[in-house]
Amino acid sequence: MRIKKIQSNKLSLANSGALELFFFGVGSAFTKRQSQTNLLIIKGKDHLLVDCGTRLPPLITQLGLKVTDIRNILITHSHADHIGGLEEIALTGKYAARKKPVMIINSTYQRILWDMSLRGGCGYNEWDTSLRGGTDYNENETLAKLSFKDFFDVLQPRLLPGFPRETFEARVGRIKIKLMRTKHIPDASPDWKSSFWSCGIIINDRVMFTSDTRYDPDLINFYEKKFRLETIFHDCQFTTGGIHAGIEELNQLPKSIKKKMFLTHYGDDWEDFLEKVSSYGFAGLAKQQVRYIFD
Repeated sequence: MRIKKIQSNKLSLANSGALELFFFGVGSAFTKRQSQTNLLIIKGKDHLLVDCGTRLPPLITQLGLKVTDIRNILITHSHADHIGGLEEIALTGKYAARKKPVMIINSTYQRILWDMSLRGGCGYNEWDTSLRGGTDYNENETLAKLSFKDFFDVLQPRLLPGFPRETFEARVGRIKIKLMRTKHIPDASPDWKSSFWSCGIIINDRVMFTSDTRYDPDLINFYEKKFRLETIFHDCQFTTGGIHAGIEELNQLPKSIKKKMFLTHYGDDWEDFLEKVSSYGFAGLAKQQVRYIFD
């Protein structure tokens, strides 16, 4: 793996063909010093945005792109630092650019994302005059004729057999993605089955990005062994408890895994923990707005 800076603070959605990961940010949900942990995957002419947090649309603009340049999206879960900017992409695509991005999403999470998050801001923007021929708003009637598929072209991943937890697969051109269910919220759920819907991903069977997850050694140990992963980008907080993996918990993982693990979604006090990250044998803290290139 090579790490390179982008040129002239400008981001391209294409490259010469290598697998490339670009973290718009690596900070926690409430970071004030960094950007939130959202990821762009690039391979040749193909790209995939993984999560679209509240602060991402302005950052996309600062890097020389428009939100409507993003053609493929995957959302790992419904916290605002992962979906807060998604409504802007949906509305701008439909009413300004007149084109829909592709969303990799299964039917279960599609219902959750639409009904619990996006519908209120997207579903009621066009009046359905066919309902009783009326012009008066009635909150007891469904006046919206818009649905999730009015804003996104859905690419439904296929469920893979033979895995110990729900695992799906989809392709965007030369980018192959596996989505595996994770254990993020609530804070005391005993396993992924009892957790609210969330996922991590494996990219081209080479690199894992956990997105947000509590400490879940079964997740790491199984997929690392099965795919002989080259690199793991893992959610990490510097305290223990709550809904994110703690650094002391992650330190229990085998040395062989820690040495290929970069920590993401960390707090603004990261300088205080640099020595610990090194002494525990992690590959390091992931850095934002650099190119991680896998030849």
